[in-house]
Parts: sequence; structure tokens; C-alpha cells
Amino acid sequence: MKKIIFSLSLVLFAFTSCEKVIDVDLSTAEPRLVIEASIQWLNGTPGNEQIVKLSTTTDYFSNQIPPVTDAIVYITNSSNEVFNFVQDTEEGIYKCLNFNPVVNETYTLTVIYEGETYTSTEKLLNTPTVTRIEQDDEGGILGNEIEVKFFFNDLINETNHYLVRIDDPYKVIPEYGVIEDRFFQNNEMFGLYFSEDLKPNDTLKFTLNGVTLNYFNYMDVLLEQTGSNNMGPFSTPTSTLRGNIVNQTDFNNFALGYFRLSKTEVTEYIIQ
Repeated sequence: MKKIIFSLSLVLFAFTSCEKVIDVDLSTAEPRLVIEASIQWLNGTPGNEQIVKLSTTTDYFSNQIPPVTDAIVYITNSSNEVFNFVQDTEEGIYKCLNFNPVVNETYTLTVIYEGETYTSTEKLLNTPTVTRIEQDDEGGILGNEIEVKFFFNDLINETNHYLVRIDDPYKVIPEYGVIEDRFFQNNEMFGLYFSEDLKPNDTLKFTLNGVTLNYFNYMDVLLEQTGSNNMGPFSTPTSTLRGNIVNQTDFNNFALGYFRLSKTEVTEYIIQ
């Protein structure tokens, strides 16, 4: 089973005894629309409340992400039922209160911004539930870390791919990974996490989503670009990673981000 868990860590450099501040003159590209459209139907809920986040790219050294507040956002299903996403009180957040999630239903996202129309079509995928959890107090390579396995049964008679998220109380940014069932089809699988910082009564949150092969490949590349193989804090991705959202007005002016839908399994575990 392929398990890739990367830590997306913030790196802080403290420069002391500097005699001169050096200003780096960087080229600035035109802002590009960023669409974060992950429709997640939390297991055990109606799934009617969903959000889409819109922003634009900005300068490298900017400490703010510019929100988009003047777009039109909606999703339609195969019956042409329209679910409108309205700008919320938080800028850049578009909220829908009457979304109707159905497994294997086909949905189309439409975003209209600055006279251009962006669309993407995907199915809402199913996700297995966590069946059991195991803890090993002598995990990791050196046997000095707490190791936790979240087990689930692969969806039967399908080729499946999964996105895993781990929320660790000692890390600001969650850990992400992707798993495929190539060698474990129709069998039990697990998401693995270990850390030397964990101690009794700490809570780990494990989130599992079924994803498409295309999204699996997208996240695999994205995690590689932002992971430990990165060439330092000032490196840039080897290429611009394009998602599945197409600009129907101007193909070359593509948006960044991805549109995906799935049921979502969330399990919390208290370290023993």
C-alpha cells in the first residue's frame, strides 16, 4: 500500500548580526483565480451545508491572500437542480445551505468571475468507515515513537484511491497523504501515523475521503512539491500544477485548484 504522509511545516529564519538588508526584486505575474471546491459530506450528517473558497494569487512576499467577493458560484446535478453558493460574511467564502449530496451522482461546478466562466464536472464518491484502531508505543524506525493505525475496508469490486488527513495537536498544519488499493483491493487497509511528541490523552483526528485517480495523481505531485524533497524555503514548484477546472471563455487563463466531492469519514482517537 502506498502511504505518503508529508508535513507541510512553516520554516522561520532568524537572521542576526546583519549589516545590510537586501531587497530581492522578483517578477510579478498577473493574478490568477484560485478555486478551492472540496464538497465533503460528513458521515452521519445531511451534508446540506457546503462552501467554496475563492481567492487570487499574489506577490511572493505578501502576507495576505486576496479574497474574491464578486463572483457567481453554483453547482448543478444531473437533474439540472441548481445549488447556489452565496458570498458569506467572511470574504471569499461562498456558502450553500441546501446542497443535496448523493453518492455516484454527477455534479458540475460553475464559477463566473470577471466575465469568464470556469467549470468542472465530477462524481460524488463513497468513502469507507474506520473499523478499528491500533496503537503501538514502540513504533517508528527507532522504536521510540507512538504509532497509530486507522483500519478500514476497501470498497468492494472497485479501483479506489483515498485522501488521508491527520490533525496532530502539536502541528499547526495537518498532515496529508494519498493511498491506493492497487495491491489491497477488496481487503483491509489502513492509514498510518507516528510521532515522538504524542503522549497519553492527546487526540489525533483522522479524516478519510474517497478520491478519483486524477485527484490522487494531482495530490501526489502537490505533496511531492511541498514536501521534504523541496529544495528549501525559497524554491519554486517544478511546474504549475493544473487541476480539473476549465476556463470555458479563455482556455489559457486557467484557474488553480480542484473540484472534488465525496463522503467524509472523521474519527478521533485518544492516545492511551
